[in-house]
Amino acid sequence: MSFDASQVYQPAEDTFLLIRAALAEVRPDDVVVEIGTGSGAVASAVQKAAPRTIGVDINPHAVAYAHAVNGVETIRSDLFSAVSGKFDLILFNAPYLPTLPEERIDDWLEYALDGGVSGRDVIERFLPQALSHLTDTGRILLLISSLTGLFETVSLCAACGADAAVCAEEEVEDGEMLYVLKITRSLA
Repeated sequence: MSFDASQVYQPAEDTFLLIRAALAEVRPDDVVVEIGTGSGAVASAVQKAAPRTIGVDINPHAVAYAHAVNGVETIRSDLFSAVSGKFDLILFNAPYLPTLPEERIDDWLEYALDGGVSGRDVIERFLPQALSHLTDTGRILLLISSLTGLFETVSLCAACGADAAVCAEEEVEDGEMLYVLKITRSLA
């Protein structure tokens, strides 16, 4: 399948932060899915430690790119709509940029960036779906930005019956913070 690389989210600071967090978390026997795989850089790094790793993206260019360039097994899907099974580790560099309707661009790359007005629109859809695909002892690593709202995102997790804690963070330009949340099912 052909692809247009300009329509694929390429690795940046957020990608590398999620890779570091994922490599610290992953176990060799984990079954792993990366939602929103983009270039496949995260899934490619993780599959070296946990061979049963797949990448998922709604963007057909990303699915083709991740497979062709990074050797990632891929599925084209809007979040989990075409994904079955349970996973030990779910990774997601969510589209987290707050985006007003008039700021939206009509292209495939926009799916990697546009988090809706609050920056949490996709995360609100992702969390319940991810929890239903998580093994009992599974973990979710969700990358967000301070622009998304750390407190608000942790509160969303709690409302879905999950615990969330920051497991990695990094300051990027203009004081923006990137956070990786480790999310597990609430024990209570």
